[in-house]
Amino acid sequence: MPKTFIPLLQLASAACQKLGLKRDALLLSGVLDTLTIGAAAIGKRAMKLFWILAFLSVQFRVQAQDSLSAENSSNQRDINDVFSSRLRPNHKPVQVTWVPAVGYSLQTGFAGVIGTNVAFRTLDGDDSKLSSVTTSVTYSQYNQTILPFMANIWSKNGKWNYSSEWRFMQYPSETWGLAGRKDPTDGYTINFSYLKLHQLILRSITKNLFLGTGVFYDRIWNIREVNAPTDGSTSFQRYGLNKDEIAMAIPFRLLFDSRLNQINPSQGWYVSLTSRNNLKSLGSKQNWGSIVLDIRKYVRVSESGNTLAFWLYSWHSSARTPYLLLPSTGWDDNFNIGRGYIQGRFRSNIMEYFEMEYRFNLTQNGLLGGVAFANVQAFKRRLTTGPYVMEPAVGAGLRVKLNKQSGTNLCIDYGIGQGGSRGFFVNLGEVF
Repeated sequence: MPKTFIPLLQLASAACQKLGLKRDALLLSGVLDTLTIGAAAIGKRAMKLFWILAFLSVQFRVQAQDSLSAENSSNQRDINDVFSSRLRPNHKPVQVTWVPAVGYSLQTGFAGVIGTNVAFRTLDGDDSKLSSVTTSVTYSQYNQTILPFMANIWSKNGKWNYSSEWRFMQYPSETWGLAGRKDPTDGYTINFSYLKLHQLILRSITKNLFLGTGVFYDRIWNIREVNAPTDGSTSFQRYGLNKDEIAMAIPFRLLFDSRLNQINPSQGWYVSLTSRNNLKSLGSKQNWGSIVLDIRKYVRVSESGNTLAFWLYSWHSSARTPYLLLPSTGWDDNFNIGRGYIQGRFRSNIMEYFEMEYRFNLTQNGLLGGVAFANVQAFKRRLTTGPYVMEPAVGAGLRVKLNKQSGTNLCIDYGIGQGGSRGFFVNLGEVF
């Protein structure tokens, strides 16, 4: 582990000690030891340690409670309370959070952002799931324009789930070729415009289990290499550089989701299997397919709400997948995979990803919190064959409570990868 990261870990543990959270400080210390081992030597031993920790963490489980309830939020504070003269309860059925900000990340450089999150429940009851709508407008130092709209809405009877992921981007961004084998200083810019329209409708099969279909449409145009190396063809050119790409599919998704709060989960499972088959007959430029397995587990380990979170993400794509739609760092639906590396740093037909994160309170009123995380991403060296290229990272972050009812946090993380890769990563809501 890089020495510059050690003080961050010590600070988080010391903060828990000072607040009297001795068990959390001890648990955090053990988790961080595991992260250190994982970052230093990712392999079978580190994976065994991870699963041992995951199993042991279940022994600490307590009954989970979610936000949007008067009982949970009565003693909590968020950023609105800081600027209020008194602590005023807010139990409106629809919670709206918005954040105007100037920030910095590896992908965008300095950027101006206006983000909005809306959270609500369509059904009363302790076991009802939280629906959410998130959107933002971003303009960056690198002349990037990003307009996402994401919605996860549950029907009143809990039988239907409606999932939307729409995104428009004018997005000059970096690429390093396939499998990321090149030196980290050898990246160059690809400029393109991107329209993504993904819509799914799922029907309940049994409790927490859903099956459904929809439409996936991806259009990428005005694709061009800006400052590509001149000493021979690039991997993009060899793979197939087209100025325009269209992918159209009717996907299928099998979903198990026992979480009650998707914005800031503290309990439950999320398991999603999504298959898409892009066909020329539907309007795609090429016939190709992909399958994504997304597994997340959340374990609440203390009455104060501290949580262990685990994430496994497997993304396989067939031959003829357009270069910019290949599995790649930071190109999952929420652009969150691979903290510690810039978006697009590694790219191949097969990607395996694994992350664990410990989330803890820094203040008893929930206003401030922190996280410590470790992850590893693996890509096939020769697209679909050969050994995996393993790229670990570690990091820590600060959480600022923006809305205590929905549990929405402003997330500011600092990740450290290999080869000098490091930087800030900012989110409205938890990374996973």
